[in-house]
Amino acid sequence: MNNQEIAKKVIDALGGRENVNSVAHCATRLRVMVKDEGKINKEVIENLEKVQGAFFNSGQYQIIFGTGTVNKMYDEVVALGLPTSSKDDMKAEAAKQGNWFQRAIRTFGDVFVPIIPVIVATGLFMGVRGLFNALEMPLPGDFATYTQILTDTAFIILPGLVVWSTFRVFGGNPAVGIVLGMMLVSGSLPNAWVVASGGEVTAMNFFGFIPVVGLQGSVLPAFIIGVVGAKFEKAVRKVVPDVIDLLVTPFVTLLVMSILGLFVIGPVFHIVENYILIGTKAILGLPLGLGGFLIGGVHQLIVVSGVHHIFNLLEVQLLAADHANPFNAIITAAMTAQGAATVAVGVKTKNPKLKTLAFPAALSAFLGITEPAIFGVNLRFRKPFFLSLIAGAIGGGLASILGLAGNGSGITIIPGTMLYVGNGQLAQYLLMVAVSFALGFALTYMFGYEDEKEVATEVETERLVQEETTGNIPATLQNETLVTPIVGDVVALADVNDPVFSSGAMGQGIAVKPSQGVVYAPADAEVSIAFATGHAFGLKTTNGAEVLIHVGIDTVTMNGEGFEQKVAQGDKVKAGDVLGTFDSNKIAAAGLDDTTMVIVTNTADYASVAPVATGSVAKGDAVIEVKI
Repeated sequence: MNNQEIAKKVIDALGGRENVNSVAHCATRLRVMVKDEGKINKEVIENLEKVQGAFFNSGQYQIIFGTGTVNKMYDEVVALGLPTSSKDDMKAEAAKQGNWFQRAIRTFGDVFVPIIPVIVATGLFMGVRGLFNALEMPLPGDFATYTQILTDTAFIILPGLVVWSTFRVFGGNPAVGIVLGMMLVSGSLPNAWVVASGGEVTAMNFFGFIPVVGLQGSVLPAFIIGVVGAKFEKAVRKVVPDVIDLLVTPFVTLLVMSILGLFVIGPVFHIVENYILIGTKAILGLPLGLGGFLIGGVHQLIVVSGVHHIFNLLEVQLLAADHANPFNAIITAAMTAQGAATVAVGVKTKNPKLKTLAFPAALSAFLGITEPAIFGVNLRFRKPFFLSLIAGAIGGGLASILGLAGNGSGITIIPGTMLYVGNGQLAQYLLMVAVSFALGFALTYMFGYEDEKEVATEVETERLVQEETTGNIPATLQNETLVTPIVGDVVALADVNDPVFSSGAMGQGIAVKPSQGVVYAPADAEVSIAFATGHAFGLKTTNGAEVLIHVGIDTVTMNGEGFEQKVAQGDKVKAGDVLGTFDSNKIAAAGLDDTTMVIVTNTADYASVAPVATGSVAKGDAVIEVKI
């Protein structure tokens, strides 16, 4: 299939254009805001060519196509009529989703993710400098000073970066934020690191009891100052007349927030930050590698939950305090095991589509992005994902035992090697990666995956055994007569004013112009689909017929207004049971037609599907005969 054909199938599986509010994309994923998640045919999307996985998170249905491909697919779906929005618009909409904890963690991510690239660059600079030292190639004095500028600057001005980013996220003026942040580390203040070293430099003393130093290396105080400062600036701007806003608002914001930051928020939250740091180090320092075992085991679960950005704060704190990041090695173990499990699935499967999906997803994991491996392969088959957690836990424990700690953050596995060149831990790092890979691969290959055809055969065997032992044997397709689900006047399907139904593309059946607003079950059946809008029901009868009852034409646009659903997916119903009700007057007021279609969607499984009613039909009257 070409990209346009895939795009058409994506739109259909999303429930059509009318079920899509907006679409955007990031580096790897098509991000779709949908009206009704229940209308998404997830199985179809996950099995489409070029789709590496799909999942619903933070109010978005995210379809993983991979770098490069996603841009082309985005262009195709937009060309086919899907409405667009910016990633910021989608973030604003998604921010309304989830509980307070999830929203708080997303906010941490929004603040710290833009800072990660400079931390990554700083770590790489440290690696390069360490490589020269390891090769016993000392740099001349001026060049050594220059490399120190490269490696230290980001941490010296880190509070400024944090306040800037926090102002940006919380709606303040980022320029005011970065100036406020730089005030916190001004060279005129005693340097916090120098004061802490116990030299001649001491803290400034205000009012005889408030010690004040620069906030070098502080992360949490800078974040709190940024939050309070952005909100304070917005409050000031509301009361200051527009004509003097440019002069007054920045002046008042910087004056008040510098006082609060240095005298109140900074000292208080610096203490809180120290306790968090002590607690983090206590977990990481548990004996026998237990800290690494715990974190390595749960990290990818946290990634699935979408709240893994909490690690950004902890990693930046560790780097600011010690210039060492034990989290990086532990997370690397977890991600390596995830990628290795995906490789095992790719090696073992005979399904060519799964092979072409698994190996690129694994490569993405080894470059530091595990979502394609998680959602496209491992979580889909379950066992590979959970076995990779075990392997990640063991690898994380080994990382702790070896005392691994990178000199940066944001990069792992293959790119992450640069964080261990300069600290003399490259050999130990490669050992940990090898162990994590071997465990993830071996566990998955031996216990975690069997080819889909073999699995299907085993499932079918288990089903037959269960049927023999319980006597609960579902009937195969049989001749059947369906009774009318709607009281009213029969309309030939070909006369319905909707080409999808009148053409027979959905299957054969009849239509009824209602005289009563009640939908009944046409046979003993299980409810396979119950749309949240109440306008349509899917049933599978005990004799095998798959029946769609669609009340009205384009009534999905009413968003449930005038409809009341009485059943849920999975309910068992008897012929004549009430499935739902509707108000024909409200349908007419919306300018829509209430003609109701009754379609046998698996028409192709039968020799004939024929209407047997004309004129008016009452409850219990036969309307369709199906014959095998």
